[in-house]
Parts: sequence; structure tokens; C-alpha cells
Amino acid sequence: MSLIYEPAEDSYLLSETLEKEVPTLLEENSELKVLEIGSGSGFQLKTLLHLGVKQENIFGCDINPDAILHCQNLGFNVIESDLFSKIDGKFDLIIFNPPYLPLEKNEDEESQLATTSGIKGSKLINKFLKKAASFLNPNGEIIILTSSLTKGIKWRDYKKELLTTKKLFFEGLEVWRVKL
Repeated sequence: MSLIYEPAEDSYLLSETLEKEVPTLLEENSELKVLEIGSGSGFQLKTLLHLGVKQENIFGCDINPDAILHCQNLGFNVIESDLFSKIDGKFDLIIFNPPYLPLEKNEDEESQLATTSGIKGSKLINKFLKKAASFLNPNGEIIILTSSLTKGIKWRDYKKELLTTKKLFFEGLEVWRVKL
């Protein structure tokens, strides 16, 4: 059994941000199609449903078979996919709470999978940003969480807007709106 990423400070901050942003998006588009990359425990999927996004318009993916099964058991359409590798279609909103911490050599492998992304912490984020544009509808947007410890993010041609921050003991969490 592999570890399912349980909600932590980053999850709660992302959820609070969605609570502020999604109602406006739903006013503009009642058929809002949302994709969450790395659905984990389904925490953000449940937030989206609670905010009024139609269940049939909520999609998720993860690389962890246990997380996928868990989210499917919650009633969500979640598939196994490494980022966008098995995703079809375009979305109005893509959510991503990626592993964003720089590599810590002492961290065990399973924990690294959930929290770290290369030497600078940006390896997966950069891979995501490279592909994400082709999965966005016109005027679609991304809400992504990063850390002040994450270095080397290649924002490409996206316009980014810092939506919220939260200071923690050892880092600052940042939630960004990213658009083409």
C-alpha cells in the first residue's frame, strides 16, 4: 500500500483559495470543467463539489493507484496518469498542488514522491507548465501552489498572478493563478 498524500497546510491553503476563486468562475460558466493533477486524498475534488462544480465536470488523475481507487470510491472520475500522459480534452480550470520541495537526501523514497521534485523543487512544476497550455480552453486558467523554497520555475509565456500566501515556520506557501 502506497502513501496517499493527506491534507496539510498546503492543501488547506489551496482549498481556501478555491473557495474564493471558483464561485466567480462558476458565475461566468456554470459548466466549468475542472481537472486536478495529483488528486491524492480527493480533498480538492470534494472542495470543488461543495462549491457547486458539477460532479460530471470534475476530473482528476494521480500516479498512485491507492489514491486513484480512494477518489473513485468517493465517486470522482479519477484515472492513473503521470501529469497529462493519459488526459484527453480541454479544461476551464486545472488545479495542481505538486511536490515542490528541493531534494532532501535524508527523506525516505515514498515521502519524496509526495513532497520533493528534483534538486530545486521545480522539476515537476516545469514539466507540468510545459504541457498544461494544450489542455486549457480559451480563457482557461491554472491554480497552482508553490513554495518560497522552490527555485527555477520556468513560467514560460504564462501570465501569473499571486492569489495568496501563507508563512510557515520554514517556508512561505504561494498560490498562483496562471493564464495564457
